[in-house]
Amino acid sequence: MKIPVVSKDPAYQLPRFAHPGDAGADLQAAEALTIGAGEYALVATGLSMAIPEGHAGLVLPRSGLAVRTGVTVLNSPGLVDSGYRGELKVALINHGTEAFEIAVGDRIAQLVIVPVSAPDYELVESLGDTERGAGGFGSTGLGGD
Repeated sequence: MKIPVVSKDPAYQLPRFAHPGDAGADLQAAEALTIGAGEYALVATGLSMAIPEGHAGLVLPRSGLAVRTGVTVLNSPGLVDSGYRGELKVALINHGTEAFEIAVGDRIAQLVIVPVSAPDYELVESLGDTERGAGGFGSTGLGGD
């Protein structure tokens, strides 16, 4: 995927996979800032990219960061459309009880590139029946039911 030069800071790297087979590539902060307890911030990654047409980027939390600190992606998953060419920023929220310090190069989220379909939407009078029907939240029972 094409990514222009983003940062001269030696602590900064392009998105990368921590382990072979990982679905999400780590995104790093391109700026230092503090997110207070209960606060949120839009964190620059310094990245812009050309996501291939027919695909989208999903910005997801880093599970370890969320568990250790309470910091997660506010609008999870964040959606990056293939036509977007601006800087990728990550909306983080601090659900923790202490301020969270971010340094340049800190891994703050993950990016997963997925194929997407673009169906033609059609207005109809009714939908076909299914076994589930309109059953929504809780329609299959609670817990071990």
